[in-house]
Amino acid sequence: MTKAANKTGTISQYCANLVLRGLINSLLLLPIRLRLTVMARFCRHILGPLSGYKKRAKDNLFYIYGETKSAQDMEIIANEVLQHAGRTIIENYDTKELRKRLEAAPITGEGLELVETAKRAGTPILFVTAHFGNFEALRAALVGRGFKIGGLYRPMSNPYFNAHYAQNMHDLSGPVFEQGRRGTAGLYRHIKNGGMGVLLFDIFDWKGEVLEFLGKPAPTALSAAEIALKTNAMLVPFFARRLSNGLDFEIDVQAPVPHSSAVEMMTEVTVRLEAKIKETPEQWFWIHRRWKPEHYFNTTDVKTGP
Repeated sequence: MTKAANKTGTISQYCANLVLRGLINSLLLLPIRLRLTVMARFCRHILGPLSGYKKRAKDNLFYIYGETKSAQDMEIIANEVLQHAGRTIIENYDTKELRKRLEAAPITGEGLELVETAKRAGTPILFVTAHFGNFEALRAALVGRGFKIGGLYRPMSNPYFNAHYAQNMHDLSGPVFEQGRRGTAGLYRHIKNGGMGVLLFDIFDWKGEVLEFLGKPAPTALSAAEIALKTNAMLVPFFARRLSNGLDFEIDVQAPVPHSSAVEMMTEVTVRLEAKIKETPEQWFWIHRRWKPEHYFNTTDVKTGP
């Protein structure tokens, strides 16, 4: 618990943190396969429905696929998304195990050799990814190859939980900066000085540029491309696809996005994410708000079976 948490946290937040930490610590005592299975089922059957994440996933799926997929297919995808999210949450709380497991993960893509060359030369690299598969598995796999990749994170509203959440990400590979003006400036300096960092771009951004994503307008942050341009860093999309056994990953380090305008660069990054989602839609976290707020209505009030 940090001093900041003591100053800003409420009693209810403190109690909620105790419950969550207790659950996490209990699960970490289990063997890895059982741990992932338990958390996957917990998120699918309990956390997802109670938190509203399942409904949001189905709303998003209906918004994008309402005319091309059946209600049953969207129900199946939503359930798989929740299971992937559950596995991701718990495996990211054991960074040592995640790094060890990802040491032998297959890394493919035409960008791999380029980023290894850049690492040896001290060339700045800004990786960009999305809430697809497990976004921390990417860092874990490259850390195992000698990379040190910083990042920017969105702080949790609960300061008690945020304290260990941030520390956990830092333990995987620092430095880690809190989202905001100061954090972005810190990441910028880190990249400019020849460091490496990673940003996730697939969250709704009120101030973002409206780009087409899966056929719908989606306000998109341009910060990754803007930082890459200002620091002359390579902008490298990479993605981690979870394999069918629920445990292993396939890492795809793609070719760097050529420097042009920030809008053109993030459009290219968006197109590459779309290709991944079209291959395996259940791997993307449909539980996030991504499009304009007005589409979040009762789109899923349809029958999903007999």
